Amino acid sequence: MAFQDFDEITERRRAAREQRFRKRVITGVVTSFILLAIIAAAAAAFVVYSRAEHGSSNRATSNSASGSPKENKPEPTVSEAEHKVVKLICNATDYKDKCENALIQGMKNYSTTLSHHRTEGYLNTAILSAKKELRQAFNKTKSFKFNNPDEEKAFEDCKVLMDDAMEELEASMSTVKENGTFTNKTPQLKSWLSAVISYQQTCIDGFPEGKTKTDMKKLFEASKEFTSNSLALISEVTSLLSTFQAVGTARNLKEIEQNSLVSLDKDGFPNWIGHEDRRILKVKGDMPTPNVTVSKNGTGDFKTINDALAAIPSKYEGRYVIYVQEGIYDETVIITKKMVNVTMYGDGSQKSIITGRKNFVDGVRTFQTATFVVLGEGFMGKAMGFRNTAGPEKHQAVAARVQADRAIFANCRFEGYQDTLYTQAHRQFYRSCVVAGTIDFIFGDAAVVFQNCMLVVRLPMANQKNIVTAQGRVDKQQTTGIVIHNCRIMADKKLEPEKAKVKTYLGRPWKEYSRTVVMESTIEDLIHPDGWLPWEGEFALKTLYYAEYNNKGPGAKVTNRVNWAGYNVIDKIEAQKFTVENFLQGNDWLNIKGIPVRYTLYT
Repeated sequence: MAFQDFDEITERRRAAREQRFRKRVITGVVTSFILLAIIAAAAAAFVVYSRAEHGSSNRATSNSASGSPKENKPEPTVSEAEHKVVKLICNATDYKDKCENALIQGMKNYSTTLSHHRTEGYLNTAILSAKKELRQAFNKTKSFKFNNPDEEKAFEDCKVLMDDAMEELEASMSTVKENGTFTNKTPQLKSWLSAVISYQQTCIDGFPEGKTKTDMKKLFEASKEFTSNSLALISEVTSLLSTFQAVGTARNLKEIEQNSLVSLDKDGFPNWIGHEDRRILKVKGDMPTPNVTVSKNGTGDFKTINDALAAIPSKYEGRYVIYVQEGIYDETVIITKKMVNVTMYGDGSQKSIITGRKNFVDGVRTFQTATFVVLGEGFMGKAMGFRNTAGPEKHQAVAARVQADRAIFANCRFEGYQDTLYTQAHRQFYRSCVVAGTIDFIFGDAAVVFQNCMLVVRLPMANQKNIVTAQGRVDKQQTTGIVIHNCRIMADKKLEPEKAKVKTYLGRPWKEYSRTVVMESTIEDLIHPDGWLPWEGEFALKTLYYAEYNNKGPGAKVTNRVNWAGYNVIDKIEAQKFTVENFLQGNDWLNIKGIPVRYTLYT
């Protein structure tokens, strides 16, 4: 019986192995079929994009040139197979009807001989839909009658924000079109499209409560939904392509490795670092050789930071370095979008300081109160201080507003009260910085990681609460959120004796899909046992994502935390999603000498 039992077990194992093998084969065949269908059908959508965007006059002019009447051609149809492909990829979106209608209508309007390597067609069609809706919505706003100066000023902000949105939609379309499979550009695309949604919401938020604000919100609803669909499609198509590539040959895997953005050269630099950056970064010490020096005493090239920025050559290639000597510079500084790859460093975060006092109470919109604004991609700030000295009685008063993608701050200090640091959009990294404030003093809708930072809670006005974060994700497809990693959340010296009387919280949901993660950090005893504060009533409590992982300190106890559906105490596997490596794709752009980074969890 023993040998017979063993034979039966062996037979069952053999049958199980065969069944697993068959499943793998079937999965591979089905995946390949689906992907080939997508590749084929996407060609039609790609032509839609090309013709709709650039115009196609062949059909319109072929008959008129000869004077003959136009032919009554039957309306093109979309095959059942193409319908299935569209439904398959649109299933990942939150606004399925809009997705399916846009893609199917595109294929109905135009026909072409299908070809390979056109997976970008669907995405371009989806992004083009978002672009058209946004343009139409903004054109309608030009007929609005604004009732007061506040609305007029808010509309001026909207014009700037919509220009940014259109520019980044254009960049997304160009990137998809030029890169074909585009998988190595997925993080960049997600960053751009997430920002487009943020820009629209920021435009709406700038208006005072009333009919105009309600009308603006309705007007931008469709364009935000199409942009959300584009984000979802990028994730879906990338996932399918990754599955397909996973069964590729060793040669293909080797090619992917060789073309990886994170590969390093013999000097230890990422391959995207240009020659000029290499020269700068090879300089001994953490501080690079400056192009210009700013000094209040007249010993430098300029006396003001704005004068130094104005002198940047319009066609300068490489990284432009500005050294700001010790001093307090009372000026509003804007790193414009044209000022890319600027490095600004000082003599220390409490020595080289940019200061201002614009604020909401004095009639300035929150968006415009910032002392320091960064719009130019690739900005790097080191050993600098940024202040807004308006005080708690002036309410919203921003010290720094950062919109730039791949922005880095190291050993910097941000001081204010309400709304100190506006992490507005794109990918940002803060290392060994100090951020001090009272209400929502870190807020915005960027994908941002604070690592090894000190978050200092200050003494607010009487009867006010303190809230460290107010994250503003408005759509669950956005890749944005605030991550606080290995930081210390602590009380300012003036708050210390009063902290038992002042309630302080880790965050509250500014928008419906607010996302904030606090992990491997030290939380001192100023944090209320609830941990988190509602914005208003039940708003966002089911849709937000707040999480804590492996924190320490008396304020880190989670036994009495809120019981919201969106609050989580997460494990290590979940926490790994929010590391610099995974959340910011930091391996691609943070591997820079002089900027210490922890890409993974500490424990």
